[in-house]
Amino acid sequence: MLSFEALQVLDAIDRKGSFAAAADSLNRAPSSLSYQVQKLEQELDLVIFDRSGHKAAFTDAGRLLLERGRILINAADEMVADAKSLAHGWELDITIAFDGLLTARQFFPLVEQLGHESNTRVRLQEEILAGSWEALHDDRADILISPKPPTIPLGVKVQELGHSDGYWIAAPDHPIHKHSNPFDPETRRLYRSISVADTARSAKTYTFNILDEQPRLTVSSMTEKYHAILDGYGIGTMPLWWIEKDIEEGRLKVIEGSEIYQLHWVMAWKRNRMGNAKGWLVRQIPKVLKMIQPVREENVD
Repeated sequence: MLSFEALQVLDAIDRKGSFAAAADSLNRAPSSLSYQVQKLEQELDLVIFDRSGHKAAFTDAGRLLLERGRILINAADEMVADAKSLAHGWELDITIAFDGLLTARQFFPLVEQLGHESNTRVRLQEEILAGSWEALHDDRADILISPKPPTIPLGVKVQELGHSDGYWIAAPDHPIHKHSNPFDPETRRLYRSISVADTARSAKTYTFNILDEQPRLTVSSMTEKYHAILDGYGIGTMPLWWIEKDIEEGRLKVIEGSEIYQLHWVMAWKRNRMGNAKGWLVRQIPKVLKMIQPVREENVD
């Protein structure tokens, strides 16, 4: 019978390079390890080590046992770690959904900090428009960071985070800048609008800042939208943290006559299923989203 102990012995021999060194790491006598390996070879009717040279080496069959055995050892270690986490109230997995105006990179420091607290596995999930709230409603996300909707769904706790500024922009050589009143709706309708597809699967999808009969290019992420506008393929809106340097260095230009628009951001989660990781994240997320101008304390919901 192939036991975990036997697999651990094979693993130690490979990692340490010899029976003697493996025995020392396992606090066992070398003769005890040799006997266990020989007994295993007899029980499995396999030659695990080639002993013809100066140093015993894994045969192909032995190497297969070692590699497959390590998968089982790692799975067992992970199972024990997960059990310990659950026993202490930490979720095994948690998903943070965020509107695509943000980027996953903005959450990396948070994931690193959580790693010092628990073994909870984190999934960062980009959503767009109605898809964000659908993900929370359908339990595809545990925590959501998104612009505030007109109405808050029942059973959802919302904390206001603050606001951000956005701009109407186009490439500096885009023809819209040549008009005397470029932000006039009739002028904007002449040029392609770049938008990102709503990620909702079944909920009603939305579009914003697009005029009737206006040409449109729909892409699947804010990164693609940014590059489409930067490369001159259309016009659109972007938050300041995406484009501030491009405006300063002349790679993008604000459309004359347009006004800065504000988005009000919230963090949302369902009131049930509050494990340790979820509670920790709810407390820490506002601290890492420094690009969002914080809300005044008295306005926090």
